[in-house]
Amino acid sequence: MEEMPNDFKDEIDDLKKELKNFQKEKERVRAIVGGIGGVPTFNRKIVNIVFALLIVCPLIISFFMRSSEITLLMIEFATVALSIKILYMMHCQNRVNHFQIWMQSSIEWRINEIMKIIRQIDERV
Repeated sequence: MEEMPNDFKDEIDDLKKELKNFQKEKERVRAIVGGIGGVPTFNRKIVNIVFALLIVCPLIISFFMRSSEITLLMIEFATVALSIKILYMMHCQNRVNHFQIWMQSSIEWRINEIMKIIRQIDERV
């Protein structure tokens, strides 16, 4: 097998380093996104289970109760629990949206900085 020239070896080494840096950056971004609500945590799973129980149990109780007052009370309780869950989900989505806007602004700022540098290099050449 032919031996590669040093330029190709250097280029391959540079590409390997860039790939490793990319993977590290990807993991860092994944951790950040997970911290703001992208990945469900143990606590959020528990909250989801509690809300599901707060919605399903009163509905089951209301189905088996003979008293219309208790049935109505359980349905109202389930409706309130569902409303709170929807508000919580909206709050989590707002956090994700805020993060996305922040990231897009940061990317735009970096692109503008790079464009300035490219223009300066163009003027020099």
